[in-house]
Amino acid sequence: MSQLYVDNIKGRTGGAVGAPSGIVVTGVGTFSGDVSIGGTLTYEDVSNVDSVGVITARAGIRIGAGQSIGSDGAAVVYYGDGSNLDGVVSGIELESSDTSVGTSLTAINFTGATVTANTEVGIATVAIAPAGLSTESTTLSGGIVTLDLSKDAHKVTATGITTITCTGGTEGNTHIVRITNSGIATVGFSTYFLFPSGASPVLPTADGSFSQVSFQVHREGSTGIGTQLFTTVAVNFS
Repeated sequence: MSQLYVDNIKGRTGGAVGAPSGIVVTGVGTFSGDVSIGGTLTYEDVSNVDSVGVITARAGIRIGAGQSIGSDGAAVVYYGDGSNLDGVVSGIELESSDTSVGTSLTAINFTGATVTANTEVGIATVAIAPAGLSTESTTLSGGIVTLDLSKDAHKVTATGITTITCTGGTEGNTHIVRITNSGIATVGFSTYFLFPSGASPVLPTADGSFSQVSFQVHREGSTGIGTQLFTTVAVNFS
């Protein structure tokens, strides 16, 4: 015979059922022993599959909550675009000034920015500051010029006898001061500025002279107290 049609198979013992080329079971089939299939096994609407070989699923595989694939701990690899996966984070959330800018971002561009690490309450955060120098301009007709070291670049227009000092500062930060003489000017520095070999520079006094002072904060102090600045000076730009 080419096929054996059985309305119900209930795991009987003894007696062979011939050697049909196919069996169609319309009810429930129960086998008490092993079943060996040399070809392809096609299952539809199956809840549990236990296989020692490769399983090809046509419609996909659904994994229940708390379940996993691979009892040997091997990594699970998913193919395709993953559009049907649940609970997958599609982006990252960024904050600007403690305000969320959304979770749909998939890339962060640090071009043109400086990144500094900051630790508060045991949580490591990253602060991104805009690129470029914050500038402070000071004009004084003689007297004391106090540089605010929360700024990076400074411009001083000096007239008469001028002494440059500072306030604030962060260890390791570098600063640049551009000095322009407006009329005859004698420019000096407070004791916070330290120079190579301990020699204080002599800046030009003529009207319209340009000089540049560069320094790095070696040690910071409250309102300048204890502050040490490693300083170099370039004079007479023309």
